[in-house]
Amino acid sequence: MKQLRTTVIRAGLEALYFSGAHHLLRPIFAGIGTIFMLHHVRPRRDAAFQPNLHLEVTPEFLRTTLAHVRSQRIDIVTADEALRRLIEHDFSRRFACFTFDDGYRDNRDFALPAMREYDAPLTVYVASDFAEGTGRLWWVALERIVAAADRIDSTIGGTAIDLDTRTVEDKQAAFARIHDLLRGLADDRDIARAIGELCARHGVDESDISRELCLSWDELKPFAADPLVTVGAHTVSHCNLAKRSEQQARQEITVSRTRIEAVLQRPVAHLAYPYGDRGAAGPREFALAKAAGFKTAVTTRPGMIFPENAGHPTALPRISLNGNYQTARVLPVLTSGAATAMWNGFRRVSAT
Repeated sequence: MKQLRTTVIRAGLEALYFSGAHHLLRPIFAGIGTIFMLHHVRPRRDAAFQPNLHLEVTPEFLRTTLAHVRSQRIDIVTADEALRRLIEHDFSRRFACFTFDDGYRDNRDFALPAMREYDAPLTVYVASDFAEGTGRLWWVALERIVAAADRIDSTIGGTAIDLDTRTVEDKQAAFARIHDLLRGLADDRDIARAIGELCARHGVDESDISRELCLSWDELKPFAADPLVTVGAHTVSHCNLAKRSEQQARQEITVSRTRIEAVLQRPVAHLAYPYGDRGAAGPREFALAKAAGFKTAVTTRPGMIFPENAGHPTALPRISLNGNYQTARVLPVLTSGAATAMWNGFRRVSAT
């Protein structure tokens, strides 16, 4: 199903490009700005089985994106500057923000050098447990479980599964099935238990993944000191806030910021909601972020920035730079707003 969805989206992007429809829709739906969302930036891996490919782009594609944005005379700005323009109705030039979720080490090693070439600021949202080395990147653990297994036999949330995982196609189907079951569980702690059992059964060491992939506190300090870098919060444990009680969600939001500020000795004013879709961030979470004093908070809801977003700074949409669509042709479509306009039924703002 996920493969089909990827194929359909790719076909839609190609159709908008080759039909030229994005040129017609740009004046109406490009808005005043774009917040790009990224995760990993690293060289392409050779493995045939890469179910999390959508979460990574190559340094070359990031540079291609930066060059395209510059060619369109779009200003690349900080989150603070984007908010200023919204509040002050300074719409004389379009802007773009580049944001990176989770706090991966490759953001320092591969993304920052590319951003420096274009004198482009970036915001990196850090989950404090990841920086601590105690966080659980369960989607990475699941990829490694499925990659190592020839068969997966388990029960997840009361659903028994018995999946052949010998071929790449089998592995893709099994990953999608288990991923959906895990996301459907009542709480992230249920995900942790289920993944823990699978890791133990299939010999995957989940405990070391965050230390392997994410910037530690000691690494974050010099990274955050770079004048191009803004560090934001991404909760403590990268949990689905909507599935937590209000008190627990508030604690995830506020404690994350407190921890980051204590280490970096600077204010943290911007937040990204983990997962960030409608099932993970809605009006309650938007209100919690505002009450906690965050200037902005970003979702994963697709959309451009319009003047109306000034009224909803803790419910900002983003445009995903998705690893499944790393071709230069997608960029004029994405920055035109054509794709998100169609996705959103031609609504400009979605903050409910």
